[in-house]
Amino acid sequence: MISKCANPACAARFLYLHQGKLYRVERDAQNDSELLMGFDPTVRKHSAGVQFFWLCENCAASMTLIRCKGIGVTMHPRHPLLKAAS
Repeated sequence: MISKCANPACAARFLYLHQGKLYRVERDAQNDSELLMGFDPTVRKHSAGVQFFWLCENCAASMTLIRCKGIGVTMHPRHPLLKAAS
């Protein structure tokens, strides 16, 4: 459950989907014994789990979230051209 902005330095609370930016991030199964969302017991293999992150309007204006394999989700400044396009 998302309760606040993904930016650790921001205390904005998640209230509405239309405020800020919601990110859907798929993650890999960690090992064969881990059951994740999307597990199909008839196929007998694990599918990726899904995590959601949210940036408030203020943080989303200047930052974005990027999934880095082996590290997880990290915050990065938005590219100047992307700021102009949004």
